[in-house]
Amino acid sequence: MTEDTVKEGKNIALISYIWIFGVIIAFYMNNDNKNEFASFHIRQSLGLWLTYMAFAYMVGYFDNFMISISFWIFFGVLFVYSFVTAVSGKAYPIPLVGNLYQKIFSGLR
Repeated sequence: MTEDTVKEGKNIALISYIWIFGVIIAFYMNNDNKNEFASFHIRQSLGLWLTYMAFAYMVGYFDNFMISISFWIFFGVLFVYSFVTAVSGKAYPIPLVGNLYQKIFSGLR
């Protein structure tokens, strides 16, 4: 990725991390010019939000403060890591699952 590609796609990449609606908005904003950097972060964000929602549904059945806090901290760290990489203009995949998200959502360009 070139420096110009990163500059052009940075705003869209940052928007994609603003809840699930941000992913949808960023996806439609990226449809016009298909920026590679923005597409990378849209796929990462979409995968992270969907995983978060799936696990949140399961964690909701546990009525345990420690499980809930652990869940929030784990996903909070992943979201902060992803957001910081987007702000810094890097395209690092999320640890553990980022490459899987890139494969699953490879059709989102």
